[in-house]
Amino acid sequence: MNAKVGGIEIVMTDNNEKSGEPGIAIAEKTKVKKPPMYKVLMHNDDYSTMEFVIHVLMKFFSKTYEEAHAIMLQVHNDGIGICGIYTHEVAESKSHKVNRYSRGKGHPLKSSIEPCES
Repeated sequence: MNAKVGGIEIVMTDNNEKSGEPGIAIAEKTKVKKPPMYKVLMHNDDYSTMEFVIHVLMKFFSKTYEEAHAIMLQVHNDGIGICGIYTHEVAESKSHKVNRYSRGKGHPLKSSIEPCES
């Protein structure tokens, strides 16, 4: 027989493994807290071409051409755009990769991360 009481599952067993007597095994289930999420932001500059920004969005954020074009226009018009929302480690890694790749290609395109509002 199994029963749940306040998030704790109570399992009736036929015998206690240690003493050979009937007993109750209690398995507590804990809730896992979702990790904090971070936005990866791309910043406008006066040098990087729109085509390069689209290329970076497609390469590092797996955006379709249409999605990348929309984000590029947001970066161009508003000065900043959201590339994606990820856990801290993934967001940090993507931002570093974009910055390193851009510098390697001779572009000052900058990416950064910031926490999402909860």
